[in-house]
Amino acid sequence: MTVRMDNIGIVVEDLDATIAFFEALGLVLDGRAAIDDPWAGRVTGLADQRVDIAMMKTPGGEVSLELSRFRTPDVIEDHRNAPVNALGYLRVMFEVDDLDGVLAALREHGAQLVGDVVPYANVYRLCYVRGPESILLGLAERIR
Repeated sequence: MTVRMDNIGIVVEDLDATIAFFEALGLVLDGRAAIDDPWAGRVTGLADQRVDIAMMKTPGGEVSLELSRFRTPDVIEDHRNAPVNALGYLRVMFEVDDLDGVLAALREHGAQLVGDVVPYANVYRLCYVRGPESILLGLAERIR
């Protein structure tokens, strides 16, 4: 059996600001769509679902990020400010070539460093940042 990751989904309130943030990280907008067909609610279990989505891709296209803004039904829970030890899905980790440059670009879109940039086992420089809507990202730069 073959398995490959297709995409990771994040629900947001401000789709345009979140797209701009991920573009600053280096992802590419692959497309936008309004989804309001009954099949979508049958898949998710949310009857009468209406959602705007944006698909972002890494430059090589290996992984996609689906950003969703629900028009209906209303969002019922908010996990955006959960600490890193909270149960459930929490963050996405990206490897970048220039951590300092990426941090500078993301700060222009409201990103804030969660802790410090730290070395890990002489292999990576790592950090967590919170972006728009407190989306938590991990960033890693390979130490050369």
